[in-house]
Amino acid sequence: MADSFGPAPDGVDVGTDRGESRKEPIRVLVVDDHALFRRGLEIVLAQEVDIQVIGEAGDGAEAVEKAADLLPDIVLMDVRMPKRGGIEACTAIKEVAPSAKIIMLTISDEEADLYDAIKAGATGYLLKEISTDEVATAIRAVADGQSQISPSMASKLLTEFKSMIQRTDERRLVPAPRLTDRELEVLKLVATGMNNRDIAKELFISENTVKNHVRNILEKLQLHSRMEAVVYAMREKILEIR
Repeated sequence: MADSFGPAPDGVDVGTDRGESRKEPIRVLVVDDHALFRRGLEIVLAQEVDIQVIGEAGDGAEAVEKAADLLPDIVLMDVRMPKRGGIEACTAIKEVAPSAKIIMLTISDEEADLYDAIKAGATGYLLKEISTDEVATAIRAVADGQSQISPSMASKLLTEFKSMIQRTDERRLVPAPRLTDRELEVLKLVATGMNNRDIAKELFISENTVKNHVRNILEKLQLHSRMEAVVYAMREKILEIR
């Protein structure tokens, strides 16, 4: 069962180590319209001592109901499902369970789905080709405040925003909040897909200091996730994409 999602793609950055030291298990809601796939995820995640599957749903409408009732830490959800799709459900879940973090786990490698998922509040976007071990690691990383995205989709995201910036050069009505030089350094490294630990090593600062910088960046930009911060920075030309 451990290889049910296929081989892991090279270069996937799925964040932190196993989270056995966490006091409470990470509570996960699994959402997919294929019952067999949901069951497979439950079996795999049941082997992780720090992760607990607390419920499942077969479509987006049911996912919203379950999220409101169970208040999960993580929602692991497909994009395309009957009745209500994952992206539409993502927006609704953020309303009924604001603390829940959403990882889209899908076969869709469409740029539009990726972009819409981010706008809807998803913190991760992973293709089902990843290995089962990486699903658990991604759950831990997102629970720890990191964003997760498959490398091939990250490349498409950067390309899409580069094209968007080149097509539009609208005048900003409100000046972008000013980030410090150090915050800009951190943001640029976040944009490359580095996690907090790697950024700390790169800048010769503590991991806690990196977390503080990321928090300050999000507060200044009035955003909710690292991924949104990168998107904003590219759109506002705070970061240049070469």
